[in-house]
Amino acid sequence: MSGELFLAEIREQPTALARLLEQEHAYAAAAATMARRAPRTVRLVGHGTSDNAASYGVYAFGLLPGWTALRDSISLAVYYGAAVDVSDSVVIALSQSGRTPDVVAYVERTRARGALTVALTNEPDSDLGRAAEIVLPLAAGPERAVAATKTYVNQLAGLALLAAGAAGRGAAFADGLWGVTALMEDALPALERAVAPAASMFAFVGRMFVVGRGIEYATARELALKLTETCRVAAEPLTATDLAHGPVAALDPLFPVWAIASPDESLPAVVDAVQRARAAGAAIVASGSAASSVDGAAYRFAVPDPGDRLLAPLLSIVPGQLFAAALARVKGLDADSPVGLTKVTLAR
Repeated sequence: MSGELFLAEIREQPTALARLLEQEHAYAAAAATMARRAPRTVRLVGHGTSDNAASYGVYAFGLLPGWTALRDSISLAVYYGAAVDVSDSVVIALSQSGRTPDVVAYVERTRARGALTVALTNEPDSDLGRAAEIVLPLAAGPERAVAATKTYVNQLAGLALLAAGAAGRGAAFADGLWGVTALMEDALPALERAVAPAASMFAFVGRMFVVGRGIEYATARELALKLTETCRVAAEPLTATDLAHGPVAALDPLFPVWAIASPDESLPAVVDAVQRARAAGAAIVASGSAASSVDGAAYRFAVPDPGDRLLAPLLSIVPGQLFAAALARVKGLDADSPVGLTKVTLAR
C-alpha cells in the first residue's frame, strides 16, 4: 500500500496552478489568435481526466465569449474518417503526456482540414505539441502517480484563461485564479483532516453516484473517475436531472450519493436530486462552496467560494481527490499505481 505520490500531488496543486499562471502571456496570445479566427465551434478532445476537463471547457467558452463548444468525437474523425467540415473551428486537444495516439491523429487530421489547432499539454515537446499549430504548457510538473490531479486543475485553469482571454477578460480572470491558489493552499490541511474519518465509514462501499449539474458536472465526472481508478468503487457521474430519471430507483442505504454543490443557477436542481436520493434511503455526501445548502448530508466538505462560478470547480474537486486518497488507504489499495492502469492511453 502506498498512495504517497498521489497525495503529494494533490497537496502540490496550488504550486502547480501558480506555475501555469506564470504562462499567462502565452495563453493571452493564443486567446487573441482564437478571437481573430471567430470560430463557429470550439471542439475539445481528450481522454479520461482530460475529457472531464473538456466538459468544463464547454461552459467556459459558452459563458465567457459566447461560443458554441463541444466535446468532439475522436472516433468519428480518426476511426471512421468522417469528412466533417472543421474549417471554421478551433480544436483544443488536452493531454498530460502529449502522446495519446488518437488525440494526436485527430489534431493532425483536423489541422489538415483547416481547423486552428491548440494543444494544452504538460509536455510541449511531444507528438501532440508538434502536431498542433499552437502549443500551450500546462506547467503542472512531473506527475508520478497514475491518477491525474494537478493536471486536471491546470487544464481547467488553462481553458478558463483561453475563454476569458477570447472574451476580453483574461487579466481579470488571471487575478481570480491567483486568488484560487491562495484559497486552495489554505483549505487543503483542514479538508485532508476532515475526509479521513468519513473515508473509514465507506470502506465497504462498492458503488456510488456522483451528482453535479452545469459547470460542476465536470467535477462529478472527475471525482467518479478518481474513485473508480484508485478505490475500485464503481462510481457513476450523473447530472442532477439524470438521477431522477431512472437511476434513483437503484438507491439504498449501501448506495451513497455524492453531490457537488456550488452557489450558481444549477444549485436548485442538485438540492432536489439529493432530496430524492435521501427519500430512497441513500447516504449523502456533499461538497463544494454550497455544501451547507444540501439538507440531510451525512458528511459535508465545504470549500471556499472564489466569487466566480467558473472558478468554483478548481476548488470543488479537491475534497473528492483527498477522499479518494484516504479511501484507497483504508481499503489497502495503492492509489499511486492502480492495477491495470498506465499513465499514457496507447490504445488506438
